[in-house]
Amino acid sequence: MGLGDDLMITAFAEQEKKKHKNKQIVIGSLEEKKFYNSLIYLNNPNITPIDRVDKNKPIHFIDYHSRNRPYIDYKNSNKSNRKWNMKFSPVPGRLYFTEDEKNKAKIILDEAKDHWKKINSTEFKAVIFFESTSTKIDHNYYYYKMKNKDWGGSNWKELILKLKDNYLIIQSKHEKSERYDGTYYSSIDFDFRIACALMKECDLFLGPEGGFGHAAAALDKKAVLYFGGWIHPKVTGYNFHENIYFDHPDSPCGAVGYICKHCKDARHSISVDYVYDKIISIIGN
Repeated sequence: MGLGDDLMITAFAEQEKKKHKNKQIVIGSLEEKKFYNSLIYLNNPNITPIDRVDKNKPIHFIDYHSRNRPYIDYKNSNKSNRKWNMKFSPVPGRLYFTEDEKNKAKIILDEAKDHWKKINSTEFKAVIFFESTSTKIDHNYYYYKMKNKDWGGSNWKELILKLKDNYLIIQSKHEKSERYDGTYYSSIDFDFRIACALMKECDLFLGPEGGFGHAAAALDKKAVLYFGGWIHPKVTGYNFHENIYFDHPDSPCGAVGYICKHCKDARHSISVDYVYDKIISIIGN
């Protein structure tokens, strides 16, 4: 499962813990009788870590895995297209950071602010946390999905250039990141959790639908998210975010295993100026 999936289930785990206060809450595959762990679950008081599960004490099992996701309509999906459960809407999850994670995030933020002062004579108006590239972009199974969901490097590049003179834009950092001129790219290596701790210190998240969008919701952060036409914002989006959706008869297409022309049309139809205006309307001039 992806980290966004793991974040979504933390909200359900919190609800289940309230109902089963004396039970250990675990997540996994009931069919395989297997517990799952995730870096998202670290420090979460509602989920019992795998290495601390006591099988002699009551356990409440949440059956949640890659073949059992509530937002997918499995009955009507096929090998070429996923169908979505339009009755499902996510509840913001939870992230629990360590002091070390929070401190490292603040160090990166301070360095980004220092960098701004060195190259700009004016103050920035807000801090934007940005990431456009999935860590799964080169994965055999996820490649086409990620390509179809992507707004395109040229669009992101143009948008960053329009924003960079007034906004401090801090880019996430991972091995697949496509770096853009106008963003601050830290010399310090950091993982997804620290990236989220850093996002918490920023004013807005900017990027495509995915794990960071769920993180922004968990942190109660403003966000502008590119959805395109692959999945509907009702299914994996949050109503307090600005979800950029390609409202078209073929949307949401859920294309799997091929490059989708409809998703290409979405990239061309959703303009840089349109997304820019949405950002400005949220964080101000």
